[in-house]
Amino acid sequence: MIVADTSALISLATVELLDIFLTEFDVHTTEQVIKELEDTSEYDDTHGKASKTVLDDLNQITVHQVKGKLESSRIDSGEGACALLTKEIGAKFLVTDDLRALPELQAVADPRVAISPIVLKALVKREVLEQKEALNKLNELAEQRNWLGAPIYRRARDLFE
Repeated sequence: MIVADTSALISLATVELLDIFLTEFDVHTTEQVIKELEDTSEYDDTHGKASKTVLDDLNQITVHQVKGKLESSRIDSGEGACALLTKEIGAKFLVTDDLRALPELQAVADPRVAISPIVLKALVKREVLEQKEALNKLNELAEQRNWLGAPIYRRARDLFE
């Protein structure tokens, strides 16, 4: 079981890997994430289009209402709800693309907390994607999400070395 937050779902939809992700993994999220996706879908940009793609595929994602609240200066309500959900359902991974929140999420969530490019690596291991295709998707993701030169891109590249 994987819990995915707003940023991770948008990232995977941006590079047209959402369908494969949802087919290969048991993906869960929260009502708070759905609200954030609905808000983002109002924008006429890459993120808005990706949000609409995720919302169109909700029949493949298990959505949960989470009890309680977890927020801090680094963890927003969507990420916090996902961290709480991991405990409720015993998820193995929490996938997020918020590097700023990552250390705090790792401290409060039981499962491994990782950035969305870990999905690319897992798809290579499952032989669903070739390594070269995964690296091309990573570079496309970096361009679409303005990650080039950013710490998240360096961390993502390290996954493939």
